[in-house]
Amino acid sequence: MTKIIGLTGGIGSGKTTIANEFLSLGVPVYIADDEARKLMQSSEVINAIKTVFGKTVFENDILNREKLAEIVFSNPEKLEQLNGIVHPAVKKHFKEWLLNHKDAPFVIYEAAILFESGGYKNCDIIISVIAPLETRIQRVIDRDKTTREQVLKRINMQWNDEKRISKSDFVIKNTNIEETKSEIVKILKFLKIKQNVT
Repeated sequence: MTKIIGLTGGIGSGKTTIANEFLSLGVPVYIADDEARKLMQSSEVINAIKTVFGKTVFENDILNREKLAEIVFSNPEKLEQLNGIVHPAVKKHFKEWLLNHKDAPFVIYEAAILFESGGYKNCDIIISVIAPLETRIQRVIDRDKTTREQVLKRINMQWNDEKRISKSDFVIKNTNIEETKSEIVKILKFLKIKQNVT
């Protein structure tokens, strides 16, 4: 039975870097945020978003993600409504993806809001990625060309590191890439021993 390793961390902690490192070491990786983005282009999800948010978040019938983000990251209720549309679609898609990887001893399920969405309940082991707040803020500003205020708004919508760590089996401090890589190798070794994988 394939074990699901949940990989999570706050925005800007470097989850995707860690996920890609696992991928390079031969572990199948499912990146929930990327898949959610793709699924948000499906007619089923688009129609549900139109019903809840109206046509104001669309331009020429194309979803304006920035406009939608602005709404949901300023209103916890609206964020919950959006998650209520997207999460079931991602869950269904992941189940299908998992069938294609059923021969793998374990897979990585990477999700920013693994705990907030309840997704952690389906994981066998959880890894949390942490990094200093200022490092995270700068990473997101550089990546998304956004403002400090916008980043902090998103950080405040997520669980804090202490809360995540208390529910995690492993914690990776992602500040130095070489140290991070050696931590990943250690965790992988442990998982292989646990699963009797050579």
